[in-house]
Amino acid sequence: MLIVHTADVHIGVENYGFPDPETRTSTRLTDFLNSLDEVVNYAINNKADLVLFCGDAYKSRNPTQTHQREFAKRIANLAKNQIPVFLLAGNHDSPNIRMQATALDIFATLNAPNVSIGDKLKTHIVETKNGPIQIISLPWIRKGDFITSKDTRGLSNTDINKSIQETLTSIIDSEIQNLNPNIPAVLAGHVSIDSAKTSSEKSMMLGKDYILLKSSINNKKLDYIALGHIHKHQILNENPKIVYPGSLERVDFGEEKDQKGFCVIELDPDANPGSREVSFTFVPVKARKFITIKTIIKDTDPSATQTVINEIKNHDIDECIVQVIIDIPASKINDINEKTIRESLMPAHFIGAINKNIIEQNPFWSF
Repeated sequence: MLIVHTADVHIGVENYGFPDPETRTSTRLTDFLNSLDEVVNYAINNKADLVLFCGDAYKSRNPTQTHQREFAKRIANLAKNQIPVFLLAGNHDSPNIRMQATALDIFATLNAPNVSIGDKLKTHIVETKNGPIQIISLPWIRKGDFITSKDTRGLSNTDINKSIQETLTSIIDSEIQNLNPNIPAVLAGHVSIDSAKTSSEKSMMLGKDYILLKSSINNKKLDYIALGHIHKHQILNENPKIVYPGSLERVDFGEEKDQKGFCVIELDPDANPGSREVSFTFVPVKARKFITIKTIIKDTDPSATQTVINEIKNHDIDECIVQVIIDIPASKINDINEKTIRESLMPAHFIGAINKNIIEQNPFWSF
């Protein structure tokens, strides 16, 4: 049973892009869709049994019609190839106001074949060509929903987060105990786990996160724990695997050094719980590169601009998103010709910034 696991697609992130003259949409939209296409094509070419999208299909809770159309195209392509798709609701998919629809509800409303929606904490049975699989869905829990369902009067934000953690842990444990041991089981969650290392998604989070302990989901009755929400790919546990695939594309320079891709796990449905994993692979995608070029200018430098250009030549910036950081003494600041530097950056896809940081100089004292 081959499972493809991805998350945090974030269609609609368009920073560091410009209008494509052919499509009339942002070049960054093309970037994100190209990476998503790599996931879809891999699943089809390798005849995957299941594709798990663990939350945040879109950047916005109210995606544009174009964004919805392009995401739906990819889901429909999987579904028509008889590959079941499980869509988990993330924080960027979920509205602030209770009872409003998530950005994914349209698939359930249309009763789209081979598409399941995880918008509640419960166990689903999904049929695949290699038999059924149990999926415990742990979507992003909106704090507002929790507050209206519990007596939280007088509780601080920290206390509310702790209460959410305790409540979710209890429900997850109950769902795990009710699993059928004869059927493969995974948990799909859009959540922060205490041992995870974050990337730049902190800037995209809405409010302060509640955090679950790894121990609350680390259970050998589960064959795989597929997570989303943290943009940095990481494996938090080996048996069972607890995995964040990370986002498919870099959102900003905070993710510059992150490897981007998706995960593939193969399970043996006939094996016993705790020993069903056959293989696990992280598959990189051709995400657009971000490059930071740093230069230090000395007060004795005869040509500050040329020094910066020489450093730029040391990097392959072709079609990359680039920022230049120049540490420079105040006495040399007027020696920087930004127009000339920008001309040397022409091979780049986008120039994020040219920042000049003034270096404090030691005063010269004469006696």
